[in-house]
Amino acid sequence: FLIGDTRRIIREAAKKSCFICCKMGASITCCESGCDRTFHLPCAPNGECVTQYFGAYRSFCWEHRPQQALQLLPSQDNTCTICLHTVEDRISYKTMVCPACQDARFHRQCIQRLALHAGISFRCPRCLNQEPFMMQMLIMGIRLSKRPPSWESDKEVRPSDQRHRRCDATTCLCPGGREHVEAYGPWQLWLCSSCAAEGTHQLCSSLGSSTYSWECNTC
Repeated sequence: FLIGDTRRIIREAAKKSCFICCKMGASITCCESGCDRTFHLPCAPNGECVTQYFGAYRSFCWEHRPQQALQLLPSQDNTCTICLHTVEDRISYKTMVCPACQDARFHRQCIQRLALHAGISFRCPRCLNQEPFMMQMLIMGIRLSKRPPSWESDKEVRPSDQRHRRCDATTCLCPGGREHVEAYGPWQLWLCSSCAAEGTHQLCSSLGSSTYSWECNTC
């Protein structure tokens, strides 16, 4: 934009209120024809809005955002493939599914963090499909990184087939030690939702029952 165009956009945004937080200065308008909803970019997740970080960089409100036209396959494992915590039993803004295998399910926050860490190697964490998977994630508003995977320069990040199995909390409270893990309860092991290279017992990091993901200090 030219300087004049930038100033004009700022003046127009100052007159518009965000339909999510109701404060002024909303510079993003839904791209759907006839929709006049405006919002701030930081408010978008709270309003379940989608911004596509490619091409024309289009943004959509909660009503007109793109949605995955898929049916979840029946599964007894209703968990996020990345953080291993429960996901909804339906596709929604917060719960997404791989369009290739239609079996990998994940939280939007989890797949967004993976996309930024994986960079050019971003693919389905379960079936390893890349092209259709990546394209659909872009359409659904997942922002990708064009850099090499972060784990190529981080020796502490382990390969995906070697799942982390110990508590890395500063103070481990488990009587059985850092490597003692139980399926449920205070000694259930939570892996970092971004790198999966560090873990913590639920009690050791004071994770409540309403918490659905945990991120290590490194991430």
